[in-house]
Amino acid sequence: MYRILLPLLFLCFCSCQNKATKKSSPNTPPNIVLILTDDQGYQDVGVFGSPNIETPNLDQMASEGVKLTNYYAAQAVCSASRAGLLTGCYPNRIGIHNALGPDNTHGINSEETTIAEMLKTKGYKTAIFGKWHLGHHPEFMPNRHGFDEYFGIPYSNDMWPYHPQQGPIFNFPDLPLYENETVIDTLTEQSQLTTQITERSVDFINRNKENPFFLYVPHPQPHVPLFVSDKFKGKSKRGLYGDVIMEIDWSVGQIMDALKKNGLEDNTIVIYTSDNGPWLSYGNHAGSALPLREGKGTAWEGGQREPFIIKYPNKLQAGKVVDVSVMAIDLLPTLASLTQSKLPELTIDGKDVWKVISGETTKSPQKAYFFYYRVNELFGVRYGKWKMYFPHRYRTMEGQDPGKDGQPGEYRMVDLEEIELYDVENDESETQNIADQHPQIVTEIKLLANDMRSRLGDSLLELEGSETRQPGRLD
Repeated sequence: MYRILLPLLFLCFCSCQNKATKKSSPNTPPNIVLILTDDQGYQDVGVFGSPNIETPNLDQMASEGVKLTNYYAAQAVCSASRAGLLTGCYPNRIGIHNALGPDNTHGINSEETTIAEMLKTKGYKTAIFGKWHLGHHPEFMPNRHGFDEYFGIPYSNDMWPYHPQQGPIFNFPDLPLYENETVIDTLTEQSQLTTQITERSVDFINRNKENPFFLYVPHPQPHVPLFVSDKFKGKSKRGLYGDVIMEIDWSVGQIMDALKKNGLEDNTIVIYTSDNGPWLSYGNHAGSALPLREGKGTAWEGGQREPFIIKYPNKLQAGKVVDVSVMAIDLLPTLASLTQSKLPELTIDGKDVWKVISGETTKSPQKAYFFYYRVNELFGVRYGKWKMYFPHRYRTMEGQDPGKDGQPGEYRMVDLEEIELYDVENDESETQNIADQHPQIVTEIKLLANDMRSRLGDSLLELEGSETRQPGRLD
């Protein structure tokens, strides 16, 4: 009997040891889950100050991970923001501007390296479930840019025949739902899309628990039109918008549970953020960036500063808050460092900010961050605690009637006529222009801006003795 039992006990012990070693080995490449929402405001998460939207899973994620309070999207509009996130470049460097639609014939260039392509060279399985928005023609689709699996829509969920301004302003075709490069449905409503994206994500995790993976989950919500499944309809004190955020929070919980059940929780980097600020003209169907100024489509804080939570139990101290500025362009080089991947051969703008995120340092490897908009207009610069704006035209809802129940209100345009400077560390709402009080800071930022203009240009200002750069790949 002992001769039988002892070998069995030894085999069980070895099996347990091997599993433990796999789970905790520092040489095991980390899995990566990147969750991106669409048009979510800075305030629209419990731990970021929402007074009326419950987000228990995100709140728990923050308590077990790290919360960044000064994280910026790469730009204040969908396609450009996603281009910067996935390539580590300012979007104007790679010629992606504004929000691509069904009529656009261009998209992400094959010469660019996405996070997915970078990680595939290290043996990662890759998937995107959600909204792509970097070109819908075959050569621009996700499967051609490093993703093994794709399920979702090619551009924004309002680019369909049911847009409230269809006819007078837009003429959108049907909205296709893709499985890889095949259209599997034409969407006439979207209430099950968040659930379907979540189910695909959980299934992908279950199927790939034995090898490293990169799961990119760019939710089409809470971009208008808002849709939510019956399980969350009417649950929030914030109305339909709050219901949508609660369902996305549920989705985060499902993904976290899948990681935990598969023994992957400790060695998985999970990131949650948004592509830009709230679309304020939609009123009660828009999010909130409070206490920040303005929203989507502007370089003010509310346009690009986003909620950001990262969890990585193997490497990050739970419950930490980081106030140092970080931008989406920094994610690719940071993930490259964590996975020991090779950086793209073409010039990128991001830097490895892992030491900032982990709290090892409060000194950013970036001298400054640059806020471009439209095609190639430099609107502002973040420099330490300072945020400076150059003269430009922007949109605002101040003094206007916002939209309601899915119908948009009208913006008014404002001309910023002089340079304005704000101490966003102490005045995050950008209420006190102190440019006159800090001429030296203004001069320092101008020098940084001129250096960036020499590389990326600025269609608002042609430098003396310097050619204004045209859109496209700028190196």
